[in-house]
Amino acid sequence: MSFAEKMATLLARPGQTEQQQSQNADVPWFMRYGAPILGTIGAFFSILFGFYDTLGILTLNISCLIAGIVQILIGFFILAVEAPCCCFFIEHAKIFATTADNRPLWNRAACYCALAVIPLVFCFGLGSLFPGLLIFGTGTIYGMMSLGKKASAEEMRNAAMNSGFSGVTTTTPTSNDRASIVNNAQPFSFTGAVGTDSNV
Repeated sequence: MSFAEKMATLLARPGQTEQQQSQNADVPWFMRYGAPILGTIGAFFSILFGFYDTLGILTLNISCLIAGIVQILIGFFILAVEAPCCCFFIEHAKIFATTADNRPLWNRAACYCALAVIPLVFCFGLGSLFPGLLIFGTGTIYGMMSLGKKASAEEMRNAAMNSGFSGVTTTTPTSNDRASIVNNAQPFSFTGAVGTDSNV
């Protein structure tokens, strides 16, 4: 068994449907495995730095205390979604994971990007910036995964030729209105404002 197959069996979710497996088949392997790994690391650092931010109570910094508590909750939520095996002591962790797996990937991307910003609003500092960037990066990867597989160069070239915006001049007229407007464009000149008096 190769290393990639071992990673696939470790990161495979037991409740995945065939549609989710086929959706993941189009995604490159480094995104498919990188997003959960980065999310798990980001959740771990979010919890760790969340405890650090809660030390703001010693200096009576209430906003950093609130940011730390929110950061800990966000870390546990992302850890429950991305790696439910790490949260086996929480009964509903599997429910979070299956609910997140049944949603489209752009929902997870938007949720992670929004959750990464919340602690930064309360207490901007290294303790909230570093985990926020990791979680935001995870959301960005899920956003790129939701866009789907990029077409090949030949498919994009054919689509550009068929759309009429390829830049290649053809002898056959196109039915595209924009192409005919550009081909029939007349030169223009600027003569200044009409009816102005130079003495004024």
